[in-house]
Amino acid sequence: MFASPAFAQAAASSAATGTMGILEQFLPLVLIFVVFYLLLIRPQQKRMKQHKEMLNQLRRGDRVVTAGGIIGTVNKLVNDSEVVVEIADGVRVRVLRATITEVLGKSEPVAGEKAEAEKPTEK
Repeated sequence: MFASPAFAQAAASSAATGTMGILEQFLPLVLIFVVFYLLLIRPQQKRMKQHKEMLNQLRRGDRVVTAGGIIGTVNKLVNDSEVVVEIADGVRVRVLRATITEVLGKSEPVAGEKAEAEKPTEK
C-alpha cells in the first residue's frame, strides 16, 4: 500500500532496458575515440610514413634542413642512421638521419648513370 502502481511499473521497465542504458553510456566514449582517431592519430601516422619515405630516398647532393635549423648538403650517407652534411665550404657535420626534417632540393642523378644511358651502342 505504500508504493503506488506507477512507481513499480517504472522500476520494472528500467530493469528491462538495462543493456540499452549501458550502450547509451559508452556511445559518447566510442564517438570521442573515433574523432580522435580520424583527426589526430591517422594524420600523424600518415606524416610519419611520409617522413620515413623521404629519409629512405636521401641521396648525396640533396639540400636538407635539420631539426636544429641547419641547412646543408648531404655529402655522404654513412649508414642507415647517420649522414654527413656539409653546412659550409669544407665544414662537414655528422647528423642522425632522423633529425633531417625537410629536403629542400633533390640532386640530379649521378653523372655516370646518366652518361651510360645516353651512350650510343657501338656495332
